Amino acid sequence: MEQILRILVVDDDEVDRMAVRRALMKAGVEMELSEVGDGNNAIAALKNAVYDCVFLDYRLPDQDGLTLIQQLRSSEIKVPLVVLTGQGDEQIAVQLIKAGATDYLSKSRISSETLAQVLRNAIRVYRAEMQTALANQHLRESHEQLIRKNQELERQRQQIQLQNLKLLEASRLKSQFLATISHELRTPMNAIIGFSQILLRPKFGQLTHQQTDMAERILNNGKHLLMLLNEVLDFSKLEAGRLEFKPEIFDVLKVINTTVSEMRSLAEAKKLSLLVQTDLQNPLLFNDPVRVRQILINLLSNAIKFTDSGCIWVELKELAGNRVEISVRDTGIGIAPRDFTHIFEAFRQVDQSITRKYPGTGLGLAIIDSLVRMMSGKIFLESQLGVGSMFRIELPRQVALSRAVDAPTLNLDSNEIFCSAKNPHQSPSQFSKASMGYPNLK
Repeated sequence: MEQILRILVVDDDEVDRMAVRRALMKAGVEMELSEVGDGNNAIAALKNAVYDCVFLDYRLPDQDGLTLIQQLRSSEIKVPLVVLTGQGDEQIAVQLIKAGATDYLSKSRISSETLAQVLRNAIRVYRAEMQTALANQHLRESHEQLIRKNQELERQRQQIQLQNLKLLEASRLKSQFLATISHELRTPMNAIIGFSQILLRPKFGQLTHQQTDMAERILNNGKHLLMLLNEVLDFSKLEAGRLEFKPEIFDVLKVINTTVSEMRSLAEAKKLSLLVQTDLQNPLLFNDPVRVRQILINLLSNAIKFTDSGCIWVELKELAGNRVEISVRDTGIGIAPRDFTHIFEAFRQVDQSITRKYPGTGLGLAIIDSLVRMMSGKIFLESQLGVGSMFRIELPRQVALSRAVDAPTLNLDSNEIFCSAKNPHQSPSQFSKASMGYPNLK
């Protein structure tokens, strides 16, 4: 069943209205036809009902078609308008279409075929225009919505930028505070250590056994606190990019042996074996010996801290590509795979509770990570819970001079850390059961 069209004919001439009516009926148009004779009644009819098409006579008794069209458009009444003109009014019809009419037709050409064709075209054009208008409206709404979202994103970007500036300033102030307080605390701490050492010298008087024990406790705790202060100070310098890096030619084997000798008393206090194995043809490196020693001290301190029984090995060997490897291996508590990357984060420890068994600042591995990258090196970690851990540091035999010029900064998102949950004692090594009997102890 075809759609029934509601059609309005606006014409003061009864004969013309009849001609339109008959032509539409002859064309077989299913319709509800309404008729009015002037513009005011036409506006009233269009305000009270919805029509599919309007046939409008250009010359009406109260106003012309152009004025009526303008009134309809100003009232936002949207409907297909077909203007019926007399002979010689084609130029006027063009103006009517520009004003908002859909089409025009000369009254002399009214026939069932022509009128039906004009009606279909007018409805089709009108619907296309409405769809276009609706699409444009959606586009405008989307555009306005995008503008609002962009404005909101811009406000959020500005807020984030402001927050970042505040965070950077807070980080700068924190680093400055850490550096200042660490530096200020080191002066009295050095005095405490110095006077404790003086008290323990026999030439300054003989102490009782209890007094000696107390002085040694003061000395050991002072050294431990000084080490923590140095870690905080180095961390603040790394964050600010002000850590000194001074490469020079040095004997890496001598640095390792000296460092191990200094750390041996800590290992012996826990009844741990501390062994050194070397396989290095040329012990000379061009790097920063102070930073190499710092890395080794931190690795050995961690190994001793987290190992309750067994051995700790330090190994130095040649690698292809003019590189050397320093590894520290232990039989300690090991590290779970989920904690591999976290342990290299600043102030991060596996046990974060205030009642944790193993104390410390949580800065040692973060500092090692930054120092190794500063030396163009890499870190390899192999560990299993309850079995032990091995940290391997690969360094170039000769660090680039540009590294000494560029200010190193702390990077907590390093991609130079390689972790594996394998048994660190099953990898090929020069350590054999015989070597654990100390034949190669340095």
